[in-house]
Amino acid sequence: MLAIIGGTGLSQIEGFKSAGFKRVATPFSEKRVAVELLQQGSQIIAFLPRHGKNHVIPPHKINYRANIWALHQIGITNIIAINAVGGIHPESGPGSFVLPDQIIDYTYSRAGTFFEESLEFVTHTDFTEPFSHELRTMLDNAFQLANQEAEGSKRLLDKGVYGVMQGPRLETAAEIRRLQQDGCDIVGMTGMPEAALARELKLNYAMLALSVNWAAGIGESEILMSEIEANVKVGMDFVLAVVKKLINQY
Repeated sequence: MLAIIGGTGLSQIEGFKSAGFKRVATPFSEKRVAVELLQQGSQIIAFLPRHGKNHVIPPHKINYRANIWALHQIGITNIIAINAVGGIHPESGPGSFVLPDQIIDYTYSRAGTFFEESLEFVTHTDFTEPFSHELRTMLDNAFQLANQEAEGSKRLLDKGVYGVMQGPRLETAAEIRRLQQDGCDIVGMTGMPEAALARELKLNYAMLALSVNWAAGIGESEILMSEIEANVKVGMDFVLAVVKKLINQY
């Protein structure tokens, strides 16, 4: 079963038939996690907006463990994460898309593992390749199909390193220069510990990242929220087209 985790600008998926909700109890939250079920043709997918339905949960306050645990509990095996990011690589400017294949975690004080309490032995999880090659290939194919219908107007960087910052503030120019030196191509706030938690539960995980601004110091002007919001609005329409193509080949 496939799940879509929506980020900034994707708090609901339109054009799908609702198949109800699963409200899942987890060991990591007093509140149940509400997972929406959506139907496209004969396919049922799960949808979970990581910032909440009304986009009120900041990146460092998201209960990543509860979210991933809930998806696992309802039988999810594959997760596609949708993330809004800042562009660092020359080909990752606003309006472009990236399929990251690596990740560097700069976050702190986030609950980032399921393996820390009541253990019979210490558990280490291989994280050499944080994103599923199979799901990345499927996303790439779906992107190309959707882009054909968009007359080739969308740009895709088919690999890259995603640097995950703490947030919720945006980065300084010096921080972005550090990320450049470390090899990061895009910067965001929500890729970790989400990706690592999915790996701990043996869930396949891949990400489609939408660049909504140049990272600090990369562009010629300061970062304006109005421009980010405009890029989110335009880009997420195309994201939905990619998701539909993905479901058709799933």
